[in-house]
Amino acid sequence: MLKSISKKDFTATNILIIITILMYIVQINIEKGGLYLGLNMYFTVYDFWWQPLSSMFSHGGIAHLGMNMFVLYQFGNLIERGRGAKELVTLYLVTGILTSILSFAYIYYLDNYVNLVGASGAICALLGYVAFYDKAQRSGIITWVLLISVAPLLIGLPIAWYAHFIGLALGFIYAVIRK
Repeated sequence: MLKSISKKDFTATNILIIITILMYIVQINIEKGGLYLGLNMYFTVYDFWWQPLSSMFSHGGIAHLGMNMFVLYQFGNLIERGRGAKELVTLYLVTGILTSILSFAYIYYLDNYVNLVGASGAICALLGYVAFYDKAQRSGIITWVLLISVAPLLIGLPIAWYAHFIGLALGFIYAVIRK
Protein backbone atom coordinates (compact mmCIF):
# COMPACT_ATOMS: atom_id res chain seq x y z
CA MET A 1 0.00 0.00 0.00
CA LEU A 2 1.30 3.44 -0.87
CA LYS A 3 1.93 5.82 1.97
CA SER A 4 0.71 9.37 1.50
CA ILE A 5 3.24 12.16 1.85
CA SER A 6 2.75 14.13 5.01
CA LYS A 7 4.18 17.39 6.34
CA LYS A 8 6.65 15.48 8.53
CA ASP A 9 8.24 14.00 5.37
CA PHE A 10 9.40 17.50 4.38
CA THR A 11 12.35 17.66 6.74
CA ALA A 12 15.34 19.82 5.90
CA THR A 13 17.36 16.65 5.40
CA ASN A 14 14.88 15.24 2.91
CA ILE A 15 14.72 18.57 1.08
CA LEU A 16 18.55 18.66 0.79
CA ILE A 17 18.43 15.11 -0.60
CA ILE A 18 15.69 16.01 -3.10
CA ILE A 19 17.61 19.11 -4.26
CA THR A 20 20.77 17.01 -4.68
CA ILE A 21 18.96 14.37 -6.72
CA LEU A 22 17.32 17.03 -8.90
CA MET A 23 20.67 18.75 -9.44
CA TYR A 24 22.23 15.42 -10.42
CA ILE A 25 19.44 14.93 -12.97
CA VAL A 26 20.14 18.41 -14.36
CA GLN A 27 23.90 17.71 -14.37
CA ILE A 28 23.61 14.53 -16.42
CA ASN A 29 21.13 16.05 -18.84
CA ILE A 30 23.04 19.13 -19.92
CA GLU A 31 26.13 19.05 -22.09
CA LYS A 32 29.25 19.37 -19.92
CA GLY A 33 27.01 19.50 -16.85
CA GLY A 34 29.71 18.07 -14.62
CA LEU A 35 32.15 20.75 -15.74
CA TYR A 36 29.70 23.61 -15.35
CA LEU A 37 28.41 22.47 -11.96
CA GLY A 38 31.54 20.85 -10.52
CA LEU A 39 34.35 22.96 -9.06
CA ASN A 40 37.22 23.30 -11.50
CA MET A 41 39.40 25.81 -13.34
CA TYR A 42 36.26 27.39 -14.85
CA PHE A 43 35.78 28.90 -11.37
CA THR A 44 38.89 31.02 -11.77
CA VAL A 45 39.24 31.31 -15.55
CA TYR A 46 35.61 32.06 -16.47
CA ASP A 47 34.40 33.37 -13.09
CA PHE A 48 31.88 30.56 -12.53
CA TRP A 49 31.08 31.92 -9.05
CA TRP A 50 28.36 29.32 -8.33
CA GLN A 51 30.69 26.31 -8.47
CA PRO A 52 31.63 26.14 -4.74
CA LEU A 53 27.91 25.64 -4.03
CA SER A 54 26.83 23.67 -7.09
CA SER A 55 29.71 21.20 -6.74
CA MET A 56 28.13 19.99 -3.46
CA PHE A 57 25.05 18.96 -5.40
CA SER A 58 26.89 17.39 -8.37
CA HIS A 59 28.13 13.81 -8.30
CA GLY A 60 30.39 11.48 -10.24
CA GLY A 61 27.76 8.82 -10.78
CA ILE A 62 24.69 7.18 -9.31
CA ALA A 63 26.70 5.10 -6.79
CA HIS A 64 28.50 8.23 -5.58
CA LEU A 65 25.16 10.01 -5.24
CA GLY A 66 23.54 7.06 -3.45
CA MET A 67 26.32 6.65 -0.89
CA ASN A 68 26.39 10.35 -0.07
CA MET A 69 22.61 10.62 0.24
CA PHE A 70 22.49 7.57 2.53
CA VAL A 71 24.97 9.15 4.94
CA LEU A 72 23.27 12.56 4.65
CA TYR A 73 19.96 10.91 5.54
CA GLN A 74 21.46 9.27 8.64
CA PHE A 75 23.47 12.18 10.03
CA GLY A 76 21.32 14.99 8.68
CA ASN A 77 18.26 13.62 10.46
CA LEU A 78 20.29 13.09 13.65
CA ILE A 79 21.45 16.72 13.69
CA GLU A 80 18.06 18.03 12.62
CA ARG A 81 16.28 16.19 15.45
CA GLY A 82 18.83 17.33 18.02
CA ARG A 83 19.64 20.85 16.89
CA GLY A 84 16.90 21.84 14.45
CA ALA A 85 16.50 22.35 10.72
CA LYS A 86 18.07 25.81 10.65
CA GLU A 87 21.25 24.54 12.33
CA LEU A 88 21.49 21.61 9.93
CA VAL A 89 21.02 23.69 6.77
CA THR A 90 23.41 26.41 7.94
CA LEU A 91 26.03 23.83 8.96
CA TYR A 92 25.66 21.93 5.68
CA LEU A 93 25.84 24.94 3.37
CA VAL A 94 28.49 26.98 5.21
CA THR A 95 30.87 24.09 5.80
CA GLY A 96 30.12 22.59 2.38
CA ILE A 97 31.02 25.80 0.55
CA LEU A 98 34.12 26.32 2.72
CA THR A 99 35.18 22.72 2.14
CA SER A 100 34.75 23.17 -1.61
CA ILE A 101 36.84 26.35 -1.65
CA LEU A 102 39.59 24.95 0.59
CA SER A 103 39.71 21.67 -1.34
CA PHE A 104 39.95 23.59 -4.58
CA ALA A 105 42.74 25.77 -3.17
CA TYR A 106 44.61 22.66 -2.02
CA ILE A 107 44.37 20.73 -5.27
CA TYR A 108 44.42 23.57 -7.83
CA TYR A 109 48.15 24.08 -7.67
CA LEU A 110 48.83 20.34 -7.79
CA ASP A 111 46.49 19.60 -10.69
CA ASN A 112 44.47 22.48 -12.10
CA TYR A 113 42.50 20.11 -14.35
CA VAL A 114 40.69 18.46 -11.45
CA ASN A 115 36.89 18.64 -11.27
CA LEU A 116 35.56 18.43 -7.73
CA VAL A 117 32.05 17.03 -7.36
CA GLY A 118 30.09 15.58 -4.48
CA ALA A 119 28.62 16.25 -1.08
CA SER A 120 31.30 14.26 0.76
CA GLY A 121 33.01 17.34 2.20
CA ALA A 122 29.76 18.75 3.58
CA ILE A 123 28.75 15.32 4.87
CA CYS A 124 32.10 14.86 6.58
CA ALA A 125 31.48 18.25 8.18
CA LEU A 126 28.28 16.80 9.63
CA LEU A 127 30.37 13.94 10.99
CA GLY A 128 32.86 16.39 12.52
CA TYR A 129 29.98 18.27 14.12
CA VAL A 130 28.58 15.07 15.62
CA ALA A 131 32.08 14.01 16.75
CA PHE A 132 32.40 17.22 18.74
CA TYR A 133 29.17 16.66 20.65
CA ASP A 134 29.32 12.86 20.98
CA LYS A 135 32.69 12.03 22.53
CA ALA A 136 31.77 8.33 22.74
CA GLN A 137 31.44 8.19 18.93
CA ARG A 138 34.38 10.48 18.13
CA SER A 139 37.05 7.85 17.55
CA GLY A 140 34.64 5.72 15.50
CA ILE A 141 33.72 8.68 13.31
CA ILE A 142 37.36 9.62 12.73
CA THR A 143 38.19 5.99 11.92
CA TRP A 144 35.28 5.81 9.49
CA VAL A 145 36.38 9.00 7.70
CA LEU A 146 39.92 7.61 7.45
CA LEU A 147 38.54 4.39 6.01
CA ILE A 148 36.30 6.06 3.39
CA SER A 149 39.18 8.34 2.45
CA VAL A 150 42.03 5.84 2.16
CA ALA A 151 40.39 2.56 1.12
CA PRO A 152 39.16 3.85 -2.28
CA LEU A 153 42.64 5.19 -3.03
CA LEU A 154 44.14 1.76 -2.35
CA ILE A 155 41.96 0.21 -5.04
CA GLY A 156 42.63 3.02 -7.51
CA LEU A 157 39.43 5.07 -7.27
CA PRO A 158 39.85 8.80 -7.83
CA ILE A 159 38.62 10.32 -4.60
CA ALA A 160 39.02 13.76 -3.06
CA TRP A 161 40.29 12.39 0.26
CA TYR A 162 41.42 15.88 1.30
CA ALA A 163 37.82 17.12 1.09
CA HIS A 164 36.83 14.49 3.66
CA PHE A 165 39.49 15.65 6.11
CA ILE A 166 38.84 19.33 5.48
CA GLY A 167 35.10 18.78 5.98
CA LEU A 168 35.63 16.77 9.17
CA ALA A 169 37.82 19.53 10.61
CA LEU A 170 35.45 22.32 9.55
CA GLY A 171 32.46 20.52 11.08
CA PHE A 172 34.33 20.15 14.37
CA ILE A 173 35.41 23.81 14.30
CA TYR A 174 31.85 24.89 13.45
CA ALA A 175 30.59 23.00 16.51
CA VAL A 176 33.25 24.61 18.73
CA ILE A 177 32.19 28.07 17.51
CA ARG A 178 28.46 27.34 17.89
CA LYS A 179 28.81 25.73 21.32
